Amino acid sequence: MVWKKFTIDTTPEAVDFISQALSECGVEGIEIEDGIPLTEEELGEMFADVVPDFPEGDGSAKVHFYLDGDLTDTALAKFLSNISDALETVRVITDAGSLEITAGETDDADWLNNWKQYFHPFAIDDVIIKPTWEDLPNDCGDKLLISIDPGAAFGTGSHETTKLCIRAIRKYLKAGDRVLDIGTGSGILSIVALKSGASFALGTDLDPCAVTAAHENAAVNGLSDDGFEIVAGNIIDDPEIKRRVGDGYDMAVANILAPAIILLQKEIPPHLKGGAIFIVSGIIDTKENEVKQAFAENPAWEFVDGEKDGEWVSLVYKKRRD
Repeated sequence: MVWKKFTIDTTPEAVDFISQALSECGVEGIEIEDGIPLTEEELGEMFADVVPDFPEGDGSAKVHFYLDGDLTDTALAKFLSNISDALETVRVITDAGSLEITAGETDDADWLNNWKQYFHPFAIDDVIIKPTWEDLPNDCGDKLLISIDPGAAFGTGSHETTKLCIRAIRKYLKAGDRVLDIGTGSGILSIVALKSGASFALGTDLDPCAVTAAHENAAVNGLSDDGFEIVAGNIIDDPEIKRRVGDGYDMAVANILAPAIILLQKEIPPHLKGGAIFIVSGIIDTKENEVKQAFAENPAWEFVDGEKDGEWVSLVYKKRRD
């Protein structure tokens, strides 16, 4: 199958906003070249014996996105028009550069596999995340090791929002906790929770492919299906999914976009114990106050903590006891 590849010329400051805009337009396949040099700390986290020479950043960035090559000319023109309109909103937020879009083509094999060359082992505090196709780094010590094959559809764990979630899980999880992971994707957050002492994790995701991906990643990490269940569907508005998820969870985590979190905070309390922790991320900082306001208006929640990484925010709430 042939895909149409499009490249947006922009700036490093704008890539997160553009990624969000493309996602809201329905674009699923995105690549980012931000041209930002790695810091010494980030290079050290990769555990490489020899650090390669990287080019200096030039203040430019590129965001590549992919559309079905079988789209009609009319459908493609409408899609690109919607994207152009969405990109213009980014100019209001930050310096976005030219935002010029250029077109090309690529085969499945190109964008389904070439991204793997950019995914190497990295550390989040005392957690090491490595791709399944690479060897274990030499200097792991007593760090928690997570092996992940995210596939083309799910994240590697390196994005700021995932890092924020992992830090919060490690901070607030108690041994034996039951964890609800909404938007589980590759299963990385559930796997971190289970390997940190959780007794059970249930993940939900809108994409049925997440069921297979998360189970495969759990198996690679030595976790059995008995302790990790994945349900495909929408917990916000599907009664059957709500029933299957059940209740009695000690922790919930949702690394999704702000509008979904605002809806979710109204639906999730019945699934949690009193005193349970709810970790939310995927929140761009321009939406932080909107999310906080939604939680503040719901008497079920008590604010606990918040952390920021770049333009992204994570928030931690506790369900009040009855």
